[in-house]
Formats: sequence, C-alpha cells, structure tokens
Amino acid sequence: MSLLLDGKTAVVTGGSSGFGRAISRTFARNGADVVVADVTESPREGGVPTAELVRSETDREAYYVECDVRNPADTEVAVEATEELGGIDVMVNNAGIAGDEDFLDVTEAAFERLMAVNVKGTFFGAQAAAKRMLEDGGGTIVNMSSAGGIVGTGDLVAYCASKGAVRLMTYALADRFGGDIRVNAIHPGFSKTQMLADSSLGRGVRGRIASEMLKQRIPSGRYGEPQEIANAALFLASDLSSYVNGESLVVDGGLSHT
Repeated sequence: MSLLLDGKTAVVTGGSSGFGRAISRTFARNGADVVVADVTESPREGGVPTAELVRSETDREAYYVECDVRNPADTEVAVEATEELGGIDVMVNNAGIAGDEDFLDVTEAAFERLMAVNVKGTFFGAQAAAKRMLEDGGGTIVNMSSAGGIVGTGDLVAYCASKGAVRLMTYALADRFGGDIRVNAIHPGFSKTQMLADSSLGRGVRGRIASEMLKQRIPSGRYGEPQEIANAALFLASDLSSYVNGESLVVDGGLSHT
C-alpha cells in the first residue's frame, strides 16, 4: 500500500492534544516521522503522550520537544530535531489558544497572549521551517487558522482577529515562496476538542443549551472530529494537493456558509 507521506518528516506544534495529536498520529500512519512540539508532553485529555503513542501504533519514529511557540528559539529547536530524521518536509503550525471573553472585557495581557501564540507562533514557526526547507529543496507548511478567521463573530473578536491574521499570513507566504514551499491554511469549525470543552459552550447548563443551539445551525448537524481536521492536514501535506498553494481549506460542516 502506498503511504501518502512515506519517508517524510513533520513537525507538529501543539502536537500533544486535540488537532495536533490527531495530525501526528495520522501522519505517522501514512509513513511520516514526527516531532511533537508542545509546552507539555502529556495530552490535556489524559492518556499516553503522543510521541509514545505514535511509536506504539506504527513503525515510525517520533520525538517530543518542549516548545512554547511564543519563543522562536523553542520552535527552532523543534525544527533542528528533524535533522536526525533527515530534515523537515512538513511543518504544521497548529499550536493555538482560544479567547471567548466579551470584546469589552478583553485585557491587554489577554490580547497580547492570544496574538503571541496564534500569530507570532505561526509566523516564526513558518520562518524556522522555511529556512531549513529552502536548504533542502522545498517542503510544505500547513497553518491552522479557523472558520472564525474567515467569518468574524462578535462573540470572539480577539480570537477572530488572530486567526484572520493567520489566514492572510498564509496567502503572503505562498506568494513569497512560490513553487519552493507550498503554504496552505485549514479553517476548522467547532470540533470536539478539550479547547471546546473548556470554553463557555462546555460550561454549565447555559453552555450546554448554547452548544445545542449552535449545533442546530451547522448544516452537517454535528461538531467536527479531530480526525476530520487531521485528514485535511494530510491532504495538504501530501502530493495529493501538489497544485494547491495559498489556499484556505474550510472544514466546518458548512457553518461559515450559512
């Protein structure tokens, strides 16, 4: 059976949990060695750490590297870790945080933290990967934006601002690197992750009511699964998308088009 990422090496930031965990496992099942870069090795959901799980499930190599994407030096270390595996072929800038405070309540500190993780982390993650990819003849970068980065919502003004920046950064990077490095973005909708569970939609009776009302607005009638986002990342990382560059892949069950 042909594996879509056979012989490739990928770095996945935020790889310990949520989308990053699903992406790391999916890439490994499709032939890639994986560097799991995150602030903690243990998944927020509990269970076996991602790198250990990858090694137990597949014959691929997987490393965990402690990485706070707010610090570009950490991301550079994660990219350098691929040298033992032949160098980086795929960079997934997945690490991100949410912020669902009302616009009038967002503090300067909260705003700066959101931008540092979601925007600065993606920018310097792409930069660290691109430097090595250009030396080695190319590669692929996948940035994790959000449906909120395309269709703004008044409930998530600061978050939408950060993810909108990721979207435009993706287009600019694709233009910058042309055919040498493909750069695309995924825009997930509401999905079953710990981040969603920790949001206002996952708290208390009012949260559960709001969650059900939101679910009814989604044409697909449900929240997404992390695996569905991982499948989109696999497509963009592989040669199946060899002529896809500077594109936004929306994976939200149709919500942003209603």
